[in-house]
Amino acid sequence: METNLQSECQIKTNQVEVSFVLPCLNEARTVGACVRDCLGVIRSSNVVGEVVVADNGSTDGSQKLAESAGARVIHVQRRGYGSALLAGIRSAEGKYVVMGDSDMSYDFTQVPRFIEKLRQGNDLVMGCRMSRGGGTILPGAMPLLHHWLGNPVLSILGRILFATDIIDFQCGIRGFSRERALELGLCTPGMEFASEMIVKASLAKWKIAQVPVTLRQDGRNRPPHLRTWRDGWRHLRFMLLHAPRWLFLLPGLSVMLLSACSYAALIWAPVTFHGIRFDTKTLLIAAAGILVGFQVTLMGLFSELFCQTTGLLPSRNLGDAVLKSGPFEKGLLFGGMLFLGGALCLVLGFLNWKKTGFGDLDSPNTLRLIISSVTGMSLGVQAVFGGFVLAVLGIKSDSE
Repeated sequence: METNLQSECQIKTNQVEVSFVLPCLNEARTVGACVRDCLGVIRSSNVVGEVVVADNGSTDGSQKLAESAGARVIHVQRRGYGSALLAGIRSAEGKYVVMGDSDMSYDFTQVPRFIEKLRQGNDLVMGCRMSRGGGTILPGAMPLLHHWLGNPVLSILGRILFATDIIDFQCGIRGFSRERALELGLCTPGMEFASEMIVKASLAKWKIAQVPVTLRQDGRNRPPHLRTWRDGWRHLRFMLLHAPRWLFLLPGLSVMLLSACSYAALIWAPVTFHGIRFDTKTLLIAAAGILVGFQVTLMGLFSELFCQTTGLLPSRNLGDAVLKSGPFEKGLLFGGMLFLGGALCLVLGFLNWKKTGFGDLDSPNTLRLIISSVTGMSLGVQAVFGGFVLAVLGIKSDSE
């Protein structure tokens, strides 16, 4: 019987349509049942398939149990959920890969829905455990903190940052084209692999579908590998680092615009609003806001170009427009004008100070000139060197 099951899994590369990839770390209680369920789906669905168990260093005999059940076991030395899945995907021989946990938390009899969607031309088919997408979370299957805070917040954030309609970002069962997945450059070793796949697939404009699934209470007799706060932070960190527009550009531009409006209102004279007088001290705060906003905006452009030129993000209109504009020359011109304007204000401020006999700098007009001077000269220096950095980041693109 064992030989028949193994031969059923070990089929020539050009014949395999679906590879089940199951990451495993000390899942002796459940891995055998998961493998048998997957093989049952292969038989009942009349598909040519295999089951690959990517073992991440189990010490409880999970490897032998998986092999006995009919899986092909590969040994993955680098620890981590993502590392195991990456190795399994690379080792898989199927046109499509269906990944799922080996702890019996997912019902693999629902996989034919994934296969159908993949055959229809979808590049990624996501499972959805949430009721909003028709899914079901059975009692005790998911901690309340994950159910009502972690997963919804990360999924909402992911939909906003990456313009996707995926409901359940962290769902562990999903199917995808193996060839296209290898083109994404997936690399994260930990639990954030689940977010990385969706983020990069969304940025690459993959065709993505969703199917409802049921999450059951797992069959473990030990705590799960998932660590709520550590892994939640890793998901959030990955998303933010791949969304420089939201992390840098939009906040930076917003702060700079708001500060510039306040600055323009106060540059010539104080303003009284509802009995409150705003003068040079508020002008100084507005100037600081302009400088901070401009610096954060520059960081956003740096990040956008770096991610684009290194392949972390696909080529986008903003990055291409910045490179084509000649950032070094534009930075020199724009920065030089700002610096000279600031220097002129400094001279005028010095002359005003001279008229007072070089006394205390408490004249509002003199302070306005000094604040304008510092702001203009600081912006000028940032613009010149920022343009230089943008040009350096674009060297690779220019040479291609």
